[in-house]
Amino acid sequence: MAKDATHEGLVERQFGAQASSYLGSAVHARGPDLDALAALLDGKDDASVLDLGCGAGHVSFAVAPRVRAVIAYDLAAEMLEVVAREAEKRGLANLSTRQGVVERLPFADAEFDAVLSRYSAHHWRDVEAGLREAARVLKPGGVLGFVDALAPGNALFDTYLQAIELLRDPSHVRDYSLAQWQAALARAGLMPSAVRCYRIRLDFASWVERMRTPQLQVDAIRAVQQAMSESVTRYFAIGADGSFDLDIALIVATKPA
Repeated sequence: MAKDATHEGLVERQFGAQASSYLGSAVHARGPDLDALAALLDGKDDASVLDLGCGAGHVSFAVAPRVRAVIAYDLAAEMLEVVAREAEKRGLANLSTRQGVVERLPFADAEFDAVLSRYSAHHWRDVEAGLREAARVLKPGGVLGFVDALAPGNALFDTYLQAIELLRDPSHVRDYSLAQWQAALARAGLMPSAVRCYRIRLDFASWVERMRTPQLQVDAIRAVQQAMSESVTRYFAIGADGSFDLDIALIVATKPA
């Protein structure tokens, strides 16, 4: 099968073209979840960190001043070029980049003190394989910290969220519930240790523009929003312009020593 016909090829096409817009995205560039994720490395000056699905590099930029070394890892070469240029501009000499898929990491067993990821796992073709690989490259006693959209436990709300995510971006695989995250981490041999939940407001216009969602799909999202029951509208606080609230979570786990 040709690379462009795979899910990985789709992800690379979707995000490569939008690399620069993600660097400037307010949702990605700041937030209490990003601060809390980076704070996991406070006091760990000698740590080696892997940023999985680094995107435009915001996690790597936040963590690099705190640690010995960071590898920003992503599928899209264009994203990594943006990260490398920005790291040089910021004088982050301890930040390097590496390209590849999360299901097959090109790193040795127990190579990293921490594995971090933010807004990436919902694009992974096989999240279970990605978590197993993250556990493999973590040192015993190492920490894993993931931030991602959180699927509601309610089936109706979950179906709505997955539908609009896929219409916006065909590389979307799934937003997982907290229960699904905790079970998957346990299966990967990791011990969930903490969860912090947040709710963010997504401006509809910038949300679709960032992904360059075609107008046909934009119209379809708006039609779905307008057709939903009052309970869905209320839960996601869907505004007249389509803007809405999204639950996200920072999930922390450790690898048994």
